Amino acid sequence: MVKVAVAGCAGRMGQRIVCAVDQSAIVGLGAGFEKKGHGAVGKDIGFVAGIEEKKITIGDSVNVATGCGAIIDFTAADATEANVAFARKQGINMVIGTTGFSEAQKQAISQAARDIAIVFAPNFGVGINVLLNVVKRVASVVGSSFDIEVIEAHHNKKKDAPSGTALGLAEAAAAGLKISLKDHAVYGRQGNVGARKQNEIGIHAIRGGDIIGEHTVMFAGSGEKIEISHSVVTRDVLAQGAVRAAEFLCEKKSGLFDMQDVLGLK
Repeated sequence: MVKVAVAGCAGRMGQRIVCAVDQSAIVGLGAGFEKKGHGAVGKDIGFVAGIEEKKITIGDSVNVATGCGAIIDFTAADATEANVAFARKQGINMVIGTTGFSEAQKQAISQAARDIAIVFAPNFGVGINVLLNVVKRVASVVGSSFDIEVIEAHHNKKKDAPSGTALGLAEAAAAGLKISLKDHAVYGRQGNVGARKQNEIGIHAIRGGDIIGEHTVMFAGSGEKIEISHSVVTRDVLAQGAVRAAEFLCEKKSGLFDMQDVLGLK
């Protein structure tokens, strides 16, 4: 059984990942770590996650992942960047659900995938990955005759905006239109911005309460409108997808993959 280390294992998402790994018949818990000074450091990973004790003490650095076959990381961009560098040196595969990366950090992940296998995705839910395919298909059918807007909502603790999933949906729409998102994205609107340009893709972020994740893609045409929405009501959906990705990596040595690969949607 391949052992998995969970980065940020005491956080809300990390705890659900710990529970999901514990339920897998293919991978098992090998380690967990938090940032230095975190109150969970030194405690049993199972106790912190609300399950039975696992005789695995939470560490304060990625070094505790030594000897594991994979690291699941849903932390923060800078922390993940350091964890990727460590994993590459140690030959440990990675599942990355962190968002908010700079282009340089994304490039570092791509380069690391030359030596280790990485599943890197903005969202690990099955439903949202099906939605990505649907959005691309709808955009290709309606073309420039419909205006496309992406609206996302998350809890008030989320630091990056727009969400990685919203950007992924916008990328899917752009791919369907055969255009570059970089050249056509508009992030929110304020003031006298003028009339909407053709093929403009609007992306909007809402933050409030404890919303886990809601995404809507709107195709607005003349006299009609299509809305495609997805909501996450429990983090378990994302945690289970992350574990499925870790299981997928068991036979992989190198390469950069996403959840479309894991789910066989490509």
